[in-house]
Amino acid sequence: MTLSPQKPLVRYPQEPFVRARRALLSAPMEETRTCSPPVHEAESRGTRRAGTAIIVTMGKVHERIDGRLREFIEAQPVFFTATAPLAGDGTVNLSPKGLRGSLAVVDELTVAYLDFAGSNAETVAHLRENGRITLMWCAFQGPPNIVRVHGRGEPVFRDDPRWGELVAHFRDIDPSVHGLRAIILVRAELIRDTCGYAVPFMVYEADRDLHGKRFAREDDASLSAYFEKKEHIATSIDGLPGLPLPCRRRR
Repeated sequence: MTLSPQKPLVRYPQEPFVRARRALLSAPMEETRTCSPPVHEAESRGTRRAGTAIIVTMGKVHERIDGRLREFIEAQPVFFTATAPLAGDGTVNLSPKGLRGSLAVVDELTVAYLDFAGSNAETVAHLRENGRITLMWCAFQGPPNIVRVHGRGEPVFRDDPRWGELVAHFRDIDPSVHGLRAIILVRAELIRDTCGYAVPFMVYEADRDLHGKRFAREDDASLSAYFEKKEHIATSIDGLPGLPLPCRRRR
C-alpha cells in the first residue's frame, strides 16, 4: 500500500532522528538494550559517537515491522498518535487510540488505523498540511517495551479508490457503528523501540462500549450535521483545513 501520489507532501528540514538513522545504517553498530542516562546532548537523543561508529544507548532501530515487533504492536489495546502543524507556535496534538481491531499492519513499512467520529480532527488537519506523524505503543503487561513508528501519513477519505482495499484489513471490528470518517495511512521512516522501564503495570479489562452506542444510530446526513456543529472538525485549532464536510460517500 502506497500513499496517494496526487498531493505531494510538504518538505521540511531533516529531523535529528532521520540523520541518526542514516548514520546507524552506514556505520558499524553496537547495540545495548539497557537504558543509560544521557552523557551529552547527542546521547540524550538516543545515540553517541565512538570513533566512526554510532552506539545505540537506548533501544534498537528496526528495518521493518515483522516478527515479534509486529506481534507486540498488534497485541496492544491502546496506542498513541502525535502530530503538529508546521508553524512554530502551532498546537501539538497527542491522542490515545483504543478499540480492538482498529489498527492494522498493512505491510512491513505501513500501518493504518480507523479514524472514528469525535469532537476534533487535529490529526487529519496536520496530516493534510505536512504529513508528519509518530505512533507509540507501550507494554503495560509483561516485559517493558516502548515502540515508536515515525513516518509520513495521510487521511484516506471514504470516496478514495483505495478505501475498499484498506477497510478489508480491519476484519475484527465493525466500523459502521463508530462513525468512521477516514483511515489514517502511515508509511514508516524510522522504527525504534526503547526500554519502558518506568511505564507502570496496568491491566486491560475491556473496551468501552460507549463510542459504538453513541454513533451507531447516525447515518451520513446526521453525522455530517453533528460534525458541522463542532468548532474544530472542518478546521483545526490553528485554522488548518480539517475533515471535509459534508461526509464523503463511501465507495
